[in-house]
Amino acid sequence: MGEIVLTCINAILPIILLILLGYFLKRIKILNGNFLKVGNGFVFKVCLPCMLFINIYDKMDSFADIRWDIVLYAVIVICLIFGLGLVTAILTTKRADRRGVILQCSFRSNFAIIGLALVERLGGDVGIASVISAFSIPVFNILAVIALSVFVKEPSPEVAESMDGVAVEAPPVSKAKKFGKSAKDILLNIIKNPLIIGVAVGLLFVGIREIERACCGGEVPFALNNQLKFLYTAVKDIKSVATPLALVILGGQFEFSAVKGMTKEIIVGTVWRIVLAPLIGIGLAVLFSKLTPVLNDLDAVYPTLIALFGTPVAVSSAIMAGAMKNDEQLATQYVVWTSLGSIITIFATVLILMGCGLMTV
Repeated sequence: MGEIVLTCINAILPIILLILLGYFLKRIKILNGNFLKVGNGFVFKVCLPCMLFINIYDKMDSFADIRWDIVLYAVIVICLIFGLGLVTAILTTKRADRRGVILQCSFRSNFAIIGLALVERLGGDVGIASVISAFSIPVFNILAVIALSVFVKEPSPEVAESMDGVAVEAPPVSKAKKFGKSAKDILLNIIKNPLIIGVAVGLLFVGIREIERACCGGEVPFALNNQLKFLYTAVKDIKSVATPLALVILGGQFEFSAVKGMTKEIIVGTVWRIVLAPLIGIGLAVLFSKLTPVLNDLDAVYPTLIALFGTPVAVSSAIMAGAMKNDEQLATQYVVWTSLGSIITIFATVLILMGCGLMTV
């Protein structure tokens, strides 16, 4: 049991420490509002796309590695949680700029950044997890773009930002369109989203690798990390900056005083992310595996399901919320509180599954 606790702490606590570092640096004025604003854009448009590209290019060797039953289950359950989260967001707040943030928190986990590491530490099949990440990352990001687009319209200049780069209060839903953008606008946002582009380029290179094998008797004569190693190394170096820089910037934007005005929303989103989402995602898998012939041999898959459905909300969710004119402060609060709470809930989930004889660590 001590090893389980240590695993959870080692997976989650680094996130908290980097956020606290950013908060401290902002308080002693090493970081200022302009740096945080520009840094947000750099992480969102450059670092995170590079990270997603490298994750897919390195960890998805072939489309033949895909275990389609697990992939299909993961995608369906993510969409199910999205639908339930949509209803929750509409019912729990009238703020247009907060509904999408609540919705995003309900379904979007930190699978790309800490999920894969957690799977390895829990003794799961990292290969299966890596393949699922190639599908869950695009689904997460497409649904995130939809979530952050449907409720808000482009704000007028006077309500876009305050002087220190922190979003000011946006109008409630009664003063904004309930569904602020057309399907065409949402589709364009998805296509132009830097994270989607990073995933698409990664999948493109995996496809090229498959074509090479088919045409060259299983050999791969051209590989980015061989023939263009200088480019591959540069992109991988940028990728390595993404997570720590994103967390430090989020810490600089964090304001404890903001909790008072959004306590209900923080509780709702946090409970969804670290309690309800894993309960649905893992609970349905247990039921299907026990009562139906679907989802067999899940012993090595449960760590992946824990990482996919039970990890904190994605770090990039706050950056993305701010970039798309939603309540970035609420999204930042979610990163902090879901990260803190998930130490307890991940531990409890692992303990329950081990107690039921469904997994070992």
